[in-house]
Amino acid sequence: MRISKRLGVVVATLGFSFPVLAVPVSDKLDIGGAVRLNYGWKDYDNNAKFEFELFRADVNYDDGQLFASAQYRWYQDQDVIHHAWMGYKFSEQSSVKIGVTQVPFGLLPYASHSFWFGGTYYLGFEDDYDAGVHWQYEQDGWRYDLAYFANDEYGDGSRFKRYSFDTATTAASPYEEAGQLNGRIERSFSSGGISHKLGASLQLNRFDYRPVTDAVEGSDSDGFAVATHWQMDWQGWQTQLQYLHYDNDIAGGRMAMSAFAYPFEVAAKANVLSANLSRSMDVHWGPVSNITCYNDFTHIAASGTGLDDSIQNVTGCSITAGKFYSYVDWIAGKNMWFAGGPGIGIDDGNNGWHSRLNINIGLYF
Repeated sequence: MRISKRLGVVVATLGFSFPVLAVPVSDKLDIGGAVRLNYGWKDYDNNAKFEFELFRADVNYDDGQLFASAQYRWYQDQDVIHHAWMGYKFSEQSSVKIGVTQVPFGLLPYASHSFWFGGTYYLGFEDDYDAGVHWQYEQDGWRYDLAYFANDEYGDGSRFKRYSFDTATTAASPYEEAGQLNGRIERSFSSGGISHKLGASLQLNRFDYRPVTDAVEGSDSDGFAVATHWQMDWQGWQTQLQYLHYDNDIAGGRMAMSAFAYPFEVAAKANVLSANLSRSMDVHWGPVSNITCYNDFTHIAASGTGLDDSIQNVTGCSITAGKFYSYVDWIAGKNMWFAGGPGIGIDDGNNGWHSRLNINIGLYF
């Protein structure tokens, strides 16, 4: 399959996990899911399509002390786990989760508003799920997260079919995730009707060297990432700002990432700025009850031999109508992997702008 065709499938499969509209089986157990259709048009590929995109199943349990959640997804080219964890509440303030759970890093739950997420998603720093243990404590406007992840959700960097973007084991970059420590702190407060969230995150990584052939020399390595974030909410407006720096000690300055069945290269070290603005509006247009419009911007600054900056900007609106949720997005990318680029932060001599239109319609039940 040609790369352009694969990328068209990949981008059609991305999107937010909406609030669960599950069917209550009992006071403790809910079951739900979703079905989605997608239309995509690209200015660099004459292959516009309207097609089935996803079916998913959700299970959620909570008896007041023990709680659990799992979600499995079926796409056209893959079926994958999204998350699967069990938890225990020590108190109203403190809890722990064990299993495939969301990595606590940066803006949560997402550093974006669009169906396409922000550029941080494709670098593995947004809506990422790994296998480990996650402790959380909240009190008096403070939230503390501490987590350790033994590996990615499958424990296999050579498995490219997955939802979360993780380090990929390829012939050119034979590494996989082998231990990750995350710490996050956030302060929530209000002033004059404006709500704020200020926070900082730290991530420490270990990578195992898993040579596919003898042609690539290397050894086990490590890396780190730090981020600071701010979110402001006022009368339906939301602003998100985040600065992120990551530095992975990978020879050659490049590493591989993968999700949705296809690996690609990214800069092993970069500075990432996210700047997002949204406006939520309640309306009474027949079945339509809410429209949220947004602009999500990400700039990935990479420097070095064979490296160059990447930019992603998504302008669009999400539409709520009963149990139907839809996204209409215009995506512009410069040197961005899924928008006609070779990777993220990679310079192959053809680093211009490309755009695409994406429309996603989903039924959530």
